[in-house]
Amino acid sequence: MLPHKSFSHRSRPARARRSGFTLLELLVVLVVLGLLISIVGPRYFNQLGKSESKAAQTQIASIAKALDLYRIDVGRYPTTEQGLVALSTAPSSEAKWRGPYLQKAVPPDPWGRPYIYKSPGDTGEFDLLSYGKDGSPGGTDDSADVAY
Repeated sequence: MLPHKSFSHRSRPARARRSGFTLLELLVVLVVLGLLISIVGPRYFNQLGKSESKAAQTQIASIAKALDLYRIDVGRYPTTEQGLVALSTAPSSEAKWRGPYLQKAVPPDPWGRPYIYKSPGDTGEFDLLSYGKDGSPGGTDDSADVAY
């Protein structure tokens, strides 16, 4: 029979006894995480801005289709005064209205502002647009106007 070796706390190497991380190891991990966030963060937020613009384009296209259906029934687009509300609620002066042309009320743009509707429009029979993130005409990137 072989002699039984007992492993006591004293026979372990000093490094094996400690547990956890040193302050230096934690700082290195934090620096690496900070570098990763500084590289990935701007790309993520850039994509977020693009997705808001795409959502506005999709909503505008849907509203424009509803406006076309309104025109087929009534014979013209809603006036600027009637606005986009005419797509979900019958104007009192429209006997030919067969709506609602949208299942829900017109949503705000992705930045929380109402869409701008004008009929007759400056560029066609109607103008339908959002001024983008900055809420003012013109702009570039996230702040660019989104129009039909």
